[in-house]
Amino acid sequence: MSISTDAWVLYAGEKGAPPERTELRREEFEIDDPGPNEVLASPLYGCLEGNMGHALDRRPIDVPLSRGEEKIVIGNSGIVRVDQCGDEVEKVREGDLAIVLCNGKPDRFGYPEKIWAYDDPGTVGVLAKRTKMGEHHLIPIPKNSKYPLEQWAAFSLRYITAWSNWELAFGTLRLLLSEKDLPEPEVWAWGGGVCLGELALAKHYGCKTAQIASTDDRLTTIESLGIRPVDRREFYDLNFDRKRFRKDEDYTERYLASERVFLSKVREMTGGNLVNIFLDYVGGPVMRPTLKALARQGVIATAGWKEGMMIELVRASECISRHQHLHTHYARYQQGVEAVRFAEEHGWLPPVDSKVYEYDEVPQLFEDYRENKLGWFPIYKVGA
Repeated sequence: MSISTDAWVLYAGEKGAPPERTELRREEFEIDDPGPNEVLASPLYGCLEGNMGHALDRRPIDVPLSRGEEKIVIGNSGIVRVDQCGDEVEKVREGDLAIVLCNGKPDRFGYPEKIWAYDDPGTVGVLAKRTKMGEHHLIPIPKNSKYPLEQWAAFSLRYITAWSNWELAFGTLRLLLSEKDLPEPEVWAWGGGVCLGELALAKHYGCKTAQIASTDDRLTTIESLGIRPVDRREFYDLNFDRKRFRKDEDYTERYLASERVFLSKVREMTGGNLVNIFLDYVGGPVMRPTLKALARQGVIATAGWKEGMMIELVRASECISRHQHLHTHYARYQQGVEAVRFAEEHGWLPPVDSKVYEYDEVPQLFEDYRENKLGWFPIYKVGA
């Protein structure tokens, strides 16, 4: 048996062909009936995530081809209403509103190897009007929550990622330096919504925080949360390319000038003590200045690689400085539960964009994303 639903569908490209950007198609999509540990659910709101843009660009992988499927439905951040529960489901009940936990295929310790509605085969994301999912993919929204559903939809992926990454980063720093050693750590960030969530956590735990951004809207959002904004446009050419650095004198001169401005800003804002935790979700182009800005016993943490998956470093220098490089990928189920509980108690939720895209407007949503017209947490509505 199967269930037919309205969905925005992503088709696989041709095997062996160069990756070409594609578009979603709206059509009927078939899903299997849920099993004893699964639920049938109706997505209500979703949040556009970077991985969804990567999927349409077919970079770094063609997701349907990697899953061995002709067509798939993406969308791994959002909230759903539980419509029907299998006989063995215990974590949610029919009628519950729940956050999507996109830990698709966990390893034996509960950490994700595959992401639900991305590279986990057979999963159907929230860009479908109905979907089925395992009960371990859902965390009930607190009853009578003080916060709107749109915020919980944005919370689903990025803030749970932030919780897991921050837990490791801050814990590692405190293994190196106690609160007595370092009462107010300096925490800085390259990146977007996940970093915003982490810096809000850092502020809660008594850290001094700063986030780098390049638009007036984002700088205003950062400042509104009590985080120090740092204007990326002041060091516009801080984008390291080793090949160009060796061969292009004009590029090298511009890069070094930007690096000097950046490091001067870091020293000024930290009183010369540099950064204790640097959250870097950008990657290769900023690794060189990040390492120079990092204090001894400093921590670099990431769960992303927006502009470069490969990095180079001098291991001897990193050892002597006792720098710790931390890498995480989403979260365990219990971490998600703890994050939701903390969010409801402390108001730790993302500031969502004022515009909510209707289901018919999904193509326009992706077009606006490609043209960089969106804020950090673009929301789309799926059902009522």
